Amino acid sequence: MRDGRNRDLVYYKCDDCALWNYDLDCGVDQTQYTEVYISPRDVGHKSNRLNVDSWNFLKQYAASPRSIMDIGCGNAGLLHLAREAGWEVAGMELSQQAADAIREDQGIEVIVSDFLQYENPENHSYDVVALRHVLEHLPDSILAMQRIGALLKDNGLALLEFPNTGSFSYKLKRILKNRGLKNAKYPPEWRPGHVNEFCRRSFEYLLGQTGFELVVWRTYSNKPVANAFYRWVPIASKVRTLVRKLPDAAAGERREAA
Repeated sequence: MRDGRNRDLVYYKCDDCALWNYDLDCGVDQTQYTEVYISPRDVGHKSNRLNVDSWNFLKQYAASPRSIMDIGCGNAGLLHLAREAGWEVAGMELSQQAADAIREDQGIEVIVSDFLQYENPENHSYDVVALRHVLEHLPDSILAMQRIGALLKDNGLALLEFPNTGSFSYKLKRILKNRGLKNAKYPPEWRPGHVNEFCRRSFEYLLGQTGFELVVWRTYSNKPVANAFYRWVPIASKVRTLVRKLPDAAAGERREAA
């Protein structure tokens, strides 16, 4: 697929697993996703409504109280809700500014680190690790899942959210972009931030390579009314998943089978 105003940004689709992978040599811009801190106490704000949706999904499957690490925690809205329910919480952010704002507003200590380089020096482990709309920004998906596994207790759960390239809208966008019909909206210097994008097939392949099993796959949108439909017809452009870390022996068998 070719994207960008001049159609000079190139994506490739894997024939084996259907992963869409961006050519990093074309340039990447993650700064476009920088957010202004919004307190989770502002319950009407869109980002906080999404945090509530994530929390309601998670607590269906994870007995409380537990411990959670949220990678790329944003305003720590998910951690705010988990802590109110009695969970032990921790977060990670790239930005020192974001970490300072969270600590000042909520008293939650947030690790400032690049997740793919984080070595977990104190060997903490958690019942749940969350990675919401972060996986698609990371250049090494296998390493990301391995890092998640290293933070999880045995049979621990990971909550992941990301775009769903198997959705009807994504397929339509690819057709239009390849014909140059949806590229004029970009300025010439625009560069994407998403570098790996998944459908269910590619995501399950990734899980098989990294010692996880899929527990729940649910597509969703930011429109609550539409979600009642998408729960039964999984074609929405975003997906919310829960995966379980397998014991070492079972993980090895899954990798061999894959």
